[in-house]
Amino acid sequence: MQDKVTFKILRGLPGAQYWETFEIELEEGANVISSLMKIRRSPVNQKGEKTTPVIWEDGCLEEVCGSCSMLINGIPRQACSTIIKPLIEETGSSTISLAPLTKFSLIRDLQVDRQAMFDSLKKIRGWVDITSSRTDGPGPRVSPDEQEVAYSLSTCMTCGCCMEACPQFNENSSFIGPAPISQVRYFGIHPTSRLGQPARIRVMLEKGGIAECGNAQACVAVCPKNIPLTESIAGVGREATQAYFWNLFGAREKKK
Repeated sequence: MQDKVTFKILRGLPGAQYWETFEIELEEGANVISSLMKIRRSPVNQKGEKTTPVIWEDGCLEEVCGSCSMLINGIPRQACSTIIKPLIEETGSSTISLAPLTKFSLIRDLQVDRQAMFDSLKKIRGWVDITSSRTDGPGPRVSPDEQEVAYSLSTCMTCGCCMEACPQFNENSSFIGPAPISQVRYFGIHPTSRLGQPARIRVMLEKGGIAECGNAQACVAVCPKNIPLTESIAGVGREATQAYFWNLFGAREKKK
């Protein structure tokens, strides 16, 4: 095993980014986050110059919160679950590049603002509505097949990896992106939240909705949770198509 590992990190503020290289001892079982923590404890670059600590975001450190997303060797991944040794074996190089996601506003170094995704979840009403009605007894049944699909979709961390990989999601496009679309499918499965599905589908028919997906399928390739994003996009697309024609021909019927 390599005894040292080199990190080439894209640092800086918006409009003033630069690459800085650090070399550290490689420890067994180390991941990207633990390596960044080691650099932060002694921020001296490969030239021997003392520098400022590297800035990034993390939370759970167990691939649940999604906050530590970054480009690792150019691929959007979770820094907490990316182990250094297999990465070196995979690439054949002990030099690892780290850069911030490019589809979200840069804060500093490796930290970005993912607010755009959270705003999209508000737009598609990504929650279960609570009504004033109440009935005694058990709630509506959910089939095992629906439970299995819903569980998979519920693991979304809003990490942004799929959005980063999506060629249609960019500053020149209004496309809402794969993660919010998948959540439209998720909340449409819940028996109570299903009541709000027509409103979600209307959003999918608006500008930036399902029609702007180019079917690149890059999103599903990088999802850390292996969520069936393309299945969600296809399913929501069918719902949107049905709603469109229902509205079209329903309106004509009303005029007769």
